[in-house]
Amino acid sequence: MRIVIRTLRPLFAPLLGLALVACAPAPIYKASPTAVMAVPSQVAQSPGRYAGNDVIWGGRIVNVQNFADHSEVELLAYPLDNSQRPRASDAANGRFIAVLPGFAEPLNYPGGALMTVSGKLNGSHAGKVGDADYVFPLVSVAQSHVWTADEMQKGRNNFHFGVGVGVGIR
Repeated sequence: MRIVIRTLRPLFAPLLGLALVACAPAPIYKASPTAVMAVPSQVAQSPGRYAGNDVIWGGRIVNVQNFADHSEVELLAYPLDNSQRPRASDAANGRFIAVLPGFAEPLNYPGGALMTVSGKLNGSHAGKVGDADYVFPLVSVAQSHVWTADEMQKGRNNFHFGVGVGVGIR
């Protein structure tokens, strides 16, 4: 028995790592070769430099406005995890406006929900956040996804290591 354990021990760590990675959902959008790695706050400083480039950004929905031929969803941007889910526990990266064709039903884009978009940078819009002037990068959205609470939890391990006694209630 000891021989078997000694033989298998070097395989345990890589197999455990592989098992944990296999649980994480795959990215929902494929990044293009022209995708910009800059965050919205960087793009807002010089939007013309980034115009026409692809982005995959995500964040928390702040507001939805519908116009005659398009809708605008204002988001507070957060870094994305490997599955392109916004990591709202991290520091925010500025704000941007996702421009959607047609009418966006506000109930499908509730304030506070997390969303990921894929699209092209298409200029900027000067606006305000409270009383402060703000430059919002505009993303012409090709694809978008509003995350459910269940989707945000998928792929997160429920294993916690430590010493002591604990109680978890869900």
